Amino acid sequence: MKKYGFIGLGLIGGSIARALKEKTDDSYIVVYDINTVSTGLALELNVADEIANDIDDKFSDCDYIFLCAPVSDNNENLKKIKNVISEKTILTDVGSVKSPIRKAIKETGLDGHFIGGHPMAGSERTGFVNSNPVILENAYYILDPSETVERQKIEDFKELISKIGAIPLILNNEEHDLATAAVSHLPHIIAATLVNLIKQSDSENETMKLIAAGGFKDITRIASSSPHMWQQICLTNTDNIIKMLDLYIDLLNKAKTDMKNSDAEALYDLFSGAGVYRESFINTPSGPIKSSFAIKVDIPDKAGAVAHITNLLAYNNINIKNIGICHNREYEGGVLSIEFYDEPSKNEAVEILTLNKFQVG
Repeated sequence: MKKYGFIGLGLIGGSIARALKEKTDDSYIVVYDINTVSTGLALELNVADEIANDIDDKFSDCDYIFLCAPVSDNNENLKKIKNVISEKTILTDVGSVKSPIRKAIKETGLDGHFIGGHPMAGSERTGFVNSNPVILENAYYILDPSETVERQKIEDFKELISKIGAIPLILNNEEHDLATAAVSHLPHIIAATLVNLIKQSDSENETMKLIAAGGFKDITRIASSSPHMWQQICLTNTDNIIKMLDLYIDLLNKAKTDMKNSDAEALYDLFSGAGVYRESFINTPSGPIKSSFAIKVDIPDKAGAVAHITNLLAYNNINIKNIGICHNREYEGGVLSIEFYDEPSKNEAVEILTLNKFQVG
């Protein structure tokens, strides 16, 4: 029996706890959170086996303790953990910034217990109620172990991360914080500022808001994430984010200059180069972003159209992995998006739907 402690039980902590319950056979989970509604729900759903009212002796015999509370609470929590932690316990976090927690761990004298963690997964939704182990599947889970942690404990933790469906990747904290500033933190700032730009620029009848469609909604979806969390990230990874923000502003200024100069070649290169590089993310043979076997089907706006398509595929024993309706067709080749499990299924679906006079993109 392995015992896991969770201090903080929000979206990520809750998703890891759920994954441990679903994908391991011998887990016992004790949870603490100031939000007693979350801990009560976790107990009701059999995600948690025990609720702690504080960081106390209930955590003393844990094999792993996950720090999932806000970054601003870590220092105080670590002081309490130091008083109860056992020799065998591995302490880990799920924070998006690694340097501050490494500093706090060193100051608390817990280096020998610490393996920093950052699951590169999430959702614009927050809280335990929205937690789901699926978000961890095929996501990189970055590990930043302390130099004094036993090698075998690092290997054991990597094995645990693989067991819950994620992909362990070891990076040092400096490399991690720069990389996440570029691929995670900066995009959230861009999304938030784009939404605020529309808010400030829109007319009284909110025309911009009304017509905001696929492209805008896709690029700004993450603007709905927790404002408290992203405030804390900006205050803890400041130098790296500013470095990337400066580089991004330089690129925006270049695009602005190219438009002013009517530099057609430079503008073409901007979009062409970005498109080629972005496609390399999707087509890579390894990593969390896999090739998508998806099609888009243009369907008439009448009752039974979606059912007709799904029935055709079912009749031909073609399994659908995911399906969604695009209510606005801007930047979309069709209105119905269908994803399949493999290339042969996708190709067969295209043939069947085309024969039945559907426009497939």
